[in-house]
Amino acid sequence: MGLGIITESQPAKMKRNNIVVFSGGSAANTLVDVFGNVAREKCCTLSYIIPISDNGGSSSELIRVFGGPGIGDVRSRLVRLIPEDVAGNDPEKAAMKTFFNHRLASTPEAARAEWLDIVEARHELWTSISSEKEELIRSFLNTINLEIVKRARPSSFFNFQSAAVGNLFLTGARLFTGSFESAIYLLGSITGVPSNVSVIPAINSNFSHHICAGLRDGTSIVGQNSISHPSAVPNPLSGGEDDIDGPMSPTTVQRRTFEELIMHDSVEDANLPGSLPTLRKQYIDFHKYGTEDLPSRIRRIWYINPYGQEIRPSPNPKALAALGNSQAVIYSIGSLYTSIVPCLILKDVGDAIAASGIRSKILILNGSIDRETGPASNPYCARDFICAISNACGTSRGDLRVEAADMNKYVTHVIHLEGEGTPKVDKDELKGLGIETYRVYGRKNPEGGMLYDGKALTQALESILGREDKGHVRRNTLQH
Repeated sequence: MGLGIITESQPAKMKRNNIVVFSGGSAANTLVDVFGNVAREKCCTLSYIIPISDNGGSSSELIRVFGGPGIGDVRSRLVRLIPEDVAGNDPEKAAMKTFFNHRLASTPEAARAEWLDIVEARHELWTSISSEKEELIRSFLNTINLEIVKRARPSSFFNFQSAAVGNLFLTGARLFTGSFESAIYLLGSITGVPSNVSVIPAINSNFSHHICAGLRDGTSIVGQNSISHPSAVPNPLSGGEDDIDGPMSPTTVQRRTFEELIMHDSVEDANLPGSLPTLRKQYIDFHKYGTEDLPSRIRRIWYINPYGQEIRPSPNPKALAALGNSQAVIYSIGSLYTSIVPCLILKDVGDAIAASGIRSKILILNGSIDRETGPASNPYCARDFICAISNACGTSRGDLRVEAADMNKYVTHVIHLEGEGTPKVDKDELKGLGIETYRVYGRKNPEGGMLYDGKALTQALESILGREDKGHVRRNTLQH
């Protein structure tokens, strides 16, 4: 297994043989095969550095009851890396992928009943999973089940609604071993994740780490889910019945916050008394698409403690070791400010990326504009993405703002699509910054924007990184 186990000290003359991919969960999962193919072509290992600040979906309920890191994106990547049963002669592979990706029923009562069927090995999900693996997996599911029962109180009980079985397994393994990385290793070992691939949490911790976004209009949004989804757009001076006679006064805001704190403090869960109410809520139901714009562009992202104070957590040493052994860094598609930036602002990460040993620092530009890179009236262009990444790396080094001339320390190449809804790319402008651009062909996304073609993207990455055997470049899929 190669799940995050990388020697931290590398001799200066040793060839860098790793590729690091910064990414979140679902969006980058569509490119996992591309990254794997490129790594094999280059005879490299592959390291995914993934944030743990997610507090939405079923992760929010696990955090509320048990504390700990947001594990949804890590679980999503591990399950995506389970090898496919291409030959059709190993049904257990498909069964394991289905099992750990499975979500319980969408109503609390039905979900709880389904969970008991799984724990008691009476669920159809166990079909095609060998008995020895079944009993090993069940032992950790029983661990989390026991902890759920122990923590049940009249004011608080665990809600199984839409819970991901993989998230429950990882939490059970983390509680049993006392180590998040051990839980990752265990899931990867059981499911056969390739040994040349590492899944590295950006922060190795048994505690929750939340983020906050500062907008250019001066307001702040607390928590990753609130940043990404419209239900929690900050509006501190208006809301509800108090708006009848005009905006709420600061006194009204303070009263509402105080009342909410009292309400949450009456619930006995993993949250410390006085923690921000926004970080203590269930966010099981949310929508990733069709979200409304933020009221203003995001200015910066920072980590906060449960009381809302800014903190500077240390990165996972294995993340720094992976960067220290890398010949290339890839910023994958996905949520810019909630998937990529939380990894970059950690101490020492900016220095590691700026190191001269990393020859290629490649931004794969999103195929559409989302809530974090809007608003629609003033959408992000390629330079805005580069500025956000550069400033995040600069923040890691103690510089809140990076000069234009220094941006190519963090981004050297941009791969992008062209079509309706895609971010605009000014090639001449980026060339002036010392950043090369590669346009690849894709296909239209029914939900808006464009989607990358796997072969075309693979070509672009291989062209940048340099193939061991210099192959023919197909000009119909790549333009430099």
